[in-house]
Amino acid sequence: MATGRILAAAVLAAGAVSGCGQVGKESLLDKETLVVGVRPDLPGLGLRRPDGHYEGFDIDVARHVADRLGKKVRFVKVLASERIEVLTSGRADLVFATLSVTPERKTKIAFAGPYYMSYQDILVRSDERGISGVRDLKGRRFCAVEGADPVQRLRAVHGMTARTVPAKSYDECMSMIKARTVDAITTNDVILAGLIRREGRGFRLVRARISEQNTGIGLGKGDVEGCEALNRVITGMYQDGTAEKLMRRWFDGTGLDLSIIEVPQFEGCV
Repeated sequence: MATGRILAAAVLAAGAVSGCGQVGKESLLDKETLVVGVRPDLPGLGLRRPDGHYEGFDIDVARHVADRLGKKVRFVKVLASERIEVLTSGRADLVFATLSVTPERKTKIAFAGPYYMSYQDILVRSDERGISGVRDLKGRRFCAVEGADPVQRLRAVHGMTARTVPAKSYDECMSMIKARTVDAITTNDVILAGLIRREGRGFRLVRARISEQNTGIGLGKGDVEGCEALNRVITGMYQDGTAEKLMRRWFDGTGLDLSIIEVPQFEGCV
């Protein structure tokens, strides 16, 4: 990997924090097979194919992590509203499912990583020539997926007015924007890039970089040893070029800016 493409944003070794796990709690390192919750509905990230197999960036990263830890992996599908519950209930050991690190979520689960950084962006139709930034969409109609808050974040950061049209999924949003019942979709740029990759043509990213999003590996609280092991694998993934290879495999040609693949700063394991 060309080192000039990596922005060294100080990946912090999580090993500085240790010995804080719950006594008697089984670590993911003690398991032969890791049950991993993944999205089944996001092209380019986590998508369940008709044959039942999963594909996407998150899937490849999960397989890479399991391989480096010497574990087998079994995927279970999780929707956005289920990502925390599958961990707190013990139905999954890890979650690789576009799970942004937030203070509220850290009260319920632990995070390893983040394993990639993204930005909130906006998807519009390619024939919308007059849109080059967020302000050009003032008062326009945005598709809002239930359980997500990107439109609210857009309003908070830019103080702009935007009409929202509710949808249950990003697939429904894509149907709406094709039918011109909405003008734009806003969420993490990698999610939008995956949608563009599937469609092939007719849509583009505005490249607005509205707010930074850190995506982590969700795991149960108390497994500090397992969390630190995950962080070591993520560090190696950026050092040996695996991270760049996978980003390019899934998002090259989508309009996502891959000229600098930023190294995320770890949250630390607690």
